[in-house]
Amino acid sequence: MPLYLSRFSYTPETWARLIGHPEDRAKAAQSYIESVGGKLHGFWYAFGTRDGYNLWEAPDNVSMAAVALAISGGGALSSFETTVLLTVDETMDALRKAGQVRYRAPGA
Repeated sequence: MPLYLSRFSYTPETWARLIGHPEDRAKAAQSYIESVGGKLHGFWYAFGTRDGYNLWEAPDNVSMAAVALAISGGGALSSFETTVLLTVDETMDALRKAGQVRYRAPGA
């Protein structure tokens, strides 16, 4: 199954609610991805540009998109971005296929 890396930030209101009622949101994230047949591999909070990161496994892009849309539509986040991760083998296949693409630079 494909892997996905998500980066998220909470709204100030969400942080205020979590301060008032601390909650392990990894358990919620796990239930979301499991509802589409996937698995949560990790949930981390961070300092910096984003408040946290998730590593998910989902059956396909549509399933992961469904989870991302549901989370984004919930209103607790100020940002949510997901990146599809490629294995080394997938990247090697892409590199071989790239050699077959007849790219033309703009204006060339």
